[in-house]
Amino acid sequence: MCFLEFPPERARELWAFYNGGISYILMGTLFAAEFAVRKIVDKKMIKAFPITKFTADSRKDKSIVCYEEKWSKKSYKTWKDFLTETAKMRAFIQKSQADEFILHCEDYWYFLCTFIALLQCKKAVYLTQNISESFMREIIHDKMHFLTDQTLEAVHYNSIQEIFITTPAPSEEEIRTTPKIDGEETRIFLFTSGSTGKPKAVPQRMKEFEEDNAFIISKWGKEFTKRKLITTVSQHHIYGFLFGISLPFTLGTPFRRKRIEFPEEFESLNDESYILIATPAFLKRTVESEEKLKMKKIWIFTSGGAVSPELAVQTEKVFGFCPLEVYGSTETSGIAYRQQKKDKLVWTPFDNAKIWLGDDGCLRIISPYIKNPEGFATADLAEIYEDGHFILKGRSDSIVKIEEKRISMTEVENRLLESGLVKEVKVVALSNEIRQYLAAAVVLNEKGQEQFKGLEKFKINSWFHDFLMKYFENVVIPKKWRFIEKLPVDVQGKTHKLEIIQLFEETK
Repeated sequence: MCFLEFPPERARELWAFYNGGISYILMGTLFAAEFAVRKIVDKKMIKAFPITKFTADSRKDKSIVCYEEKWSKKSYKTWKDFLTETAKMRAFIQKSQADEFILHCEDYWYFLCTFIALLQCKKAVYLTQNISESFMREIIHDKMHFLTDQTLEAVHYNSIQEIFITTPAPSEEEIRTTPKIDGEETRIFLFTSGSTGKPKAVPQRMKEFEEDNAFIISKWGKEFTKRKLITTVSQHHIYGFLFGISLPFTLGTPFRRKRIEFPEEFESLNDESYILIATPAFLKRTVESEEKLKMKKIWIFTSGGAVSPELAVQTEKVFGFCPLEVYGSTETSGIAYRQQKKDKLVWTPFDNAKIWLGDDGCLRIISPYIKNPEGFATADLAEIYEDGHFILKGRSDSIVKIEEKRISMTEVENRLLESGLVKEVKVVALSNEIRQYLAAAVVLNEKGQEQFKGLEKFKINSWFHDFLMKYFENVVIPKKWRFIEKLPVDVQGKTHKLEIIQLFEETK
C-alpha cells in the first residue's frame, strides 16, 4: 500500500490504524503466550495444602488420598471420603466434654481422619505407640478419652471403627465444613524415651511440623509427587508422622493404609513407583532376606539411627537406591541429611538450621522447629568442618567412668565391629555393690558364627577380651557378654538401653 495516493489527513489515519493494529496483535500474542506459559508453570508447580491450610475445595472430590495393599489393587479412599469421615469424627468429639485425647491408630486412614478432626475441635492430642496396660495406666486420667482401632482388655477406650460405623452420615453442609486449625494453638504431645529410657510427653505444634515439611518439600517435593507412598514407620513418632502423614497429605501423595511389617511385602510392590519411609533396622532386615527387589524408580528416606556404610551399599544393591538419611529427634525435628553414595559419613545441615558445638563437644541447634530461642543442646558428640558440614562421633551419655577411667561405650562398640566377626553390638554400663563395669550384647555375623562354632562361651569371651586388649586397658573391657541372634528393638527400629540391661538381668 502506498499512503502517498491518499490525501495527507487520510494517509495519517490509515498509518495510525496500521500501527495500532500491529501493536494490538503483538500485545495479544504476548498475552496469549504469557497465559500459556503460566498454565504450563502452574501445572508443574506443586500444589501444597498443609493440614492447617486446607479447605473442602483444596482437592477434587475424586482425588485419591489413600490406597490398600498396593496401588494397582484399586481399593482407594478419596478426598470426598476424607471430608465425610472427618465430619463424622468431629460429630463424635463435639459430644465429649474431654479436652485431652490419647490417639493410637495403626490404620493410617483412620489416624488421619481422627487426628485432623481432633485439631479441628481444638483438642489436645497425645500420640503413643505404647498401649500396654501398665503404660496406659501411667498416662491416662479420668478426664481423658482414649481413641484406638485396636481391641484391648482392661483399658477403657472408644473404638474408632465403631464410631465411623455408628455415627449418622453427615449432611453435605457438614461435609463441606472445614473448621480452621491454628498451627500455633495446636496441642500435640509425642512420647519419647529420651536418653534415660523413661518415657516423657514432648509438646509440639503443627506450626513447627509444617515448617519442617516446607523444607523437605523445597528439596525433594517432586520425588513425593511422582510416586505413591509406603512406610515401615509408626505415625505415632515424629519421623513417621511428618513423612508418613503430614507430608503426603500436604502434597496430595496417596499413601498406603497400613505400614509394611515384613520385608516380603516389598516383592509385590513392583506395580508402581513408590517412595519408602523406613528405618535402618527395617532396611537391615530386608537386605538380609532379599537379594534383589524389582521395584520401579524407588526413593528411600530413612531416620531413627545412622545407616552403616555396609548397609548403605547393601540397600542400593537390593532396592536400587542408596537411602537418603535424615538426622533429627523428637525434640529438634529434622537437623541434617546425607546420602552415603556421595556424602560418605558427612552430614549437611538443613538450610534453616544453625549449628555449633557446646563446651562439652556436643551439637547445639537453632532452627524454626525449636521453640526455645536459645536452641537445643543434643547429647551427640560431633566435629564441625569449616564449610559447616559435620560428622557425628557418638553420644555423650555413652561416656562412663570405670575406676576413674573415662571410656566411650560407642568406641568399644566400634572396635568390636572392626573385628570383622560382629554384625551388631550394644555396650551398656552395669554396676554391683562394689563397682561399675561394662557389658556387651553381641550379634555375630556369618564369619563370626563359623569361627566360634562349637566353642564354649568362655572361650568366645576370651577371644573378644584379647582383641579389645589391643585398644583398651583391662579394667574397661566388658566383663559380661551375651551372644544373641538379634538385638531387641522397638517399632521404630531403635535399641534402648533398658532392654539391653534386661538381657543381663535375665541371666542372673
